[in-house]
Amino acid sequence: MPISFYIVSGMSGAGKSQALKIFEDLGFVCIDNMPVSMMDDFANVCLKNPNQYKNVAISIDSRAGKSIEKFKPLIASWQRKKICCKVMFLDCSDSVLIRRFSETRRRHPIGQTIHKSILAERKILKEIFALADEVIDTSEMTMGELKKFILHFAGLSGGKEHLHISVLSFGYKYGIPSDVDIVYDVRFLVNPNYVKKLRNKTGRDIGVKKYILAQKCFKVFFEEFCQLIQTTLPGYIDEGKSYLTIAIGCTGGRHRSVFTACCLADFLRAQKYKVTLHHRDIDK
Repeated sequence: MPISFYIVSGMSGAGKSQALKIFEDLGFVCIDNMPVSMMDDFANVCLKNPNQYKNVAISIDSRAGKSIEKFKPLIASWQRKKICCKVMFLDCSDSVLIRRFSETRRRHPIGQTIHKSILAERKILKEIFALADEVIDTSEMTMGELKKFILHFAGLSGGKEHLHISVLSFGYKYGIPSDVDIVYDVRFLVNPNYVKKLRNKTGRDIGVKKYILAQKCFKVFFEEFCQLIQTTLPGYIDEGKSYLTIAIGCTGGRHRSVFTACCLADFLRAQKYKVTLHHRDIDK
């Protein structure tokens, strides 16, 4: 399988770091600010290990200094060797760059005043700009729009295969998980914990499953809950989200939340989403 190298360059503050994170979320091997003098040797390593380095994204910016002068000969050499390489240059209007640096209060890599640094950086990067396969203006671009562009640039689809969903069950008595996007409470269901023969079982056991499924409200709830999740997921994808965590809680995190989380994970997998399932409090 041929290896593709994607070079991400552009103005400081135009979104190179975010672009590299998107490539990383897409499963690329990503390297930030690799010296140009090392790129040819690195490419040879990748070509010898195609299973480990299927797709590679490398960022180059003004921090490379004079070594940028070697970039044009490098690309010409790769073309002669039939190495697949595409260059993306992220640009932005000077006014927006000045505003972004002012808002973040970060020091520009060039080290001069922001305006002078921007002018100097454009001169440093002019050769990379001239060689770019795509130049993208991020002045008014959202993260979701940037991800869509990168997917198109890399020849990838922007579908559900790039959204990784984690379904988590938990018990409210042990606290609500802090690193979740959606939280739903299933304590409205009758608690199997008060049935003696089910108390020491979990939502993965057949007796608990039957007990919850026998409650008329569960079927209505679960169908509407799945419809809600199914309706909202495309929006998360459009906004550029790569990871989404859905947490489902009950009192102890052993019965109702476990069963519901299992059902939801099965539903999402049937819809061809990538899903991981974890029961935080099932053994407590």
